[in-house]
Amino acid sequence: MPVLITPAERSQDTRVGAPAWREAAKAITQKAHHLTDRCGQEAVTMWQPKDSVRDPHVARHLCRAAYILPWRFRVEMLKGGGTLEKPPPGEGVTLWKGKMKPPAWHARLPLPLHRDARALQTAEVVHAHARGARLTAARLCRAQHQINGQLRRLLRQREATDRRLSEVRKGLLINQQSGKLRGYRPKSEKAPDKADSMLTWEKEELKGMKRKMEKDMEKSEALLKALVSCRDTLAFCCKERLQAVDLMNQPLDKVLEQAGRHSWVNLSRVPSPRTQGQKTPPPDPVGTYTPECATALYEAKRLWMESKDTLLEMTKNEEDVREQQQEISDRVCASLAQKMRETLELEERMNMSLGLMRGTIHRYTKFNQEMYITRGLIKGPLSKRHLETREKLDRPLVRVYQRHVGTQLPEASRLAQGTDKLQRHISHVEKNLKELLATRKNLTGSLNCKKIGYEVDYNVVRLRLRQRHPHVCYEQAQRLVNDWDPRTPPRVESDAATK
Repeated sequence: MPVLITPAERSQDTRVGAPAWREAAKAITQKAHHLTDRCGQEAVTMWQPKDSVRDPHVARHLCRAAYILPWRFRVEMLKGGGTLEKPPPGEGVTLWKGKMKPPAWHARLPLPLHRDARALQTAEVVHAHARGARLTAARLCRAQHQINGQLRRLLRQREATDRRLSEVRKGLLINQQSGKLRGYRPKSEKAPDKADSMLTWEKEELKGMKRKMEKDMEKSEALLKALVSCRDTLAFCCKERLQAVDLMNQPLDKVLEQAGRHSWVNLSRVPSPRTQGQKTPPPDPVGTYTPECATALYEAKRLWMESKDTLLEMTKNEEDVREQQQEISDRVCASLAQKMRETLELEERMNMSLGLMRGTIHRYTKFNQEMYITRGLIKGPLSKRHLETREKLDRPLVRVYQRHVGTQLPEASRLAQGTDKLQRHISHVEKNLKELLATRKNLTGSLNCKKIGYEVDYNVVRLRLRQRHPHVCYEQAQRLVNDWDPRTPPRVESDAATK
């Protein structure tokens, strides 16, 4: 049955519904409000940047002013006293009329043009990869060209060094032939002199130059092999990188110029700490700049610097060896010329002595003949019948004188003494004449030896000056050393074959 409420109670609470029912309705309503606020906040937050969430304890207009403050243009003072407004750095859209540059806005949810955006993003990724691959290929191609140029320079320098080494070897052959030719001098002219010492010194110096040149050739050969291997590696990496740039027709040199890195254009340029332009990306096995490309470029730069130092060293050594060899050859020729002058001076003195001795021998011979005639005149005729009357010892004057005792004449004994004394002088003159003739013979032999020695030294100098000419190659000098012998007549077979 219905319950009756007193008037006092009805004035206090006029609601009819039960409190539990009202609380349930309030709870449902509050839950709906919370859900509405949360969904609205989440919907707004999804379309706002992360840094745009405002502080609930700060007024909205203050939050907005603080948020857009970094977007406004910055005023800079100039030296002349004026001002210049510049937009803030970074990405974004510059609003020149409003003097603001808001940053780029990134949505958290896919937009209606999400499919087109993904396609554009994919195209941008592909183009970026192609540009990176093209830039890496341009660097590899430029490094390959520079390594090729260094290879050509190294080959030319090796040719110059090889020619100089051939000249040094030819100098050794000329030295050997000079010693062999000087060995044909007479025995009296083979006394060790300074010319022989100079030839020995030249031989040792040329051997040292030969070892130095051979060492340079071995070093350059190893460097040449390393450069060829590096060039092949660069060509392979460049070809592999160019597989992804078929749709781009821009020249590789233009790409390097646009990059703005001088160290990429030239291997000799050292990278500066403050790089201007594009920076070298870190090596990535699946990126455009792979570790193989980085290793190849590093090896190319190292080999380029090493080959540059080697080229400078080889050029300097080749020039030093050329000057040193020329100086040594000139000194040896000067010593041989000095020996020739000394030999010619001694030859002139010997010739003068030989002329004086020839006159003395002629006078001695004439004097000896006159003494023989005198001895014959003193001895008198061989037959008594040929004596004159005044020479006979039994002539009347002598017989009258010898009638007294002790009146013997000393004519016969004095004639015998004079004849004996004259004979002794004749023997002494003949002995001196024999000594003069023997001395003249020795002097003539020495003079002939001096002439032969002079001719040999002259031929040695002439041979050296002729053989060291650049037109005379190493093979010609080698054939001269192996085949030529001044004491051997020319072979008839070779002459007949030549004819």
